[in-house]
Formats: sequence, C-alpha cells, structure tokens
Amino acid sequence: MKLFAAIACVAAAAGTAGWWLLEMPRAAAPDIAPAALWAAAFSDTAGQSQALGRFRGRILVANFWATWCAPCRDEIPVLVRAQSRWRVHGVQIVGLAMDDSAAVARFGTDFGVNYPLLVGRNDIDEIGRRLGNHRGVLPYTAVIDGEGHVIARKVGAYSESELDGILTEALRERLR
Repeated sequence: MKLFAAIACVAAAAGTAGWWLLEMPRAAAPDIAPAALWAAAFSDTAGQSQALGRFRGRILVANFWATWCAPCRDEIPVLVRAQSRWRVHGVQIVGLAMDDSAAVARFGTDFGVNYPLLVGRNDIDEIGRRLGNHRGVLPYTAVIDGEGHVIARKVGAYSESELDGILTEALRERLR
C-alpha cells in the first residue's frame, strides 16, 4: 500500500512539474506601438473616458484585473502601497478592470485604491493582448516607460519586492 501511495505522489509531482514548465501561461511579446497605446481610452468608474495618453511621460504600471479574480484581489494591497511609495518618482499605477463599473467602484472604495480604475470588457482584453497577455490570464501587469515602450510584464501577481525591483531599474534607465 505504501508503494502505491509513493508512486501516486511521484506521478502527481511529475505531472504538476510538466504542466508548470510546458503549460504555465507566460507573457508574449507586446504588439502595440506607443501612439496606439497612448490613444487607447477606457471609461473610469464614473463613466468618463480616460485616455492612457494622460500618463505619457510617467512610468505606467498597467494592471489587468477583475473583482472576481482571487489572485487579483490579493495583489491590490501591493499596488496601493506601491502607488503611495512611487508616485513622487513619476510612477503611475492604473487598474484596467474587466468588470462592470459599479462593482469596480465598490471594490476601489472597500480596498482604499489610490490609483485610477478604468473599466471595460473586450476593449480592456484587447489592449491586454496587445501588451503581451495573449491568453487573457488575470492578473496581468505591463510596466511601460514614459515613451510607451513595454519594459516588463508578468502573468500573475507581483510581490512587493518584485515590483519595487522593476520600478527601481526603470527609474535608473530613465536617468541615463
């Protein structure tokens, strides 16, 4: 009986490792020109159109998420703290939610979100795909320099130290 249990554990571990290495969603190469990125516009939670171009010149952290996505919800406090810390250095976090505006507005209030939340469905999904999220996985984050070039992207939630490292490096590059 112990032999069967051991074999089952090894098989499960091998299957998980194989999936992780072969099927784990990864970010693809971005396929969007800076002009198209800055021209993209989405509604805020009040229904007003907001173009991403208003963030041109800043380091933009574009986070794709939804209120029903558990890993997204876990990542929000990291992003709130990052916005507080990095805003004075020219960093702007923007949440791009694939959800309805009422749910996003409630969520923003409940979680104390201190950065713009923009909403949509297909239009948000499309810009995410063009920024490298070809499988539409949430959360997905693209870090974009002030000129509109993607400098980092990640499928899955950022840890505080990961995001801080990327933003530190982005600021160093900006000063060169």
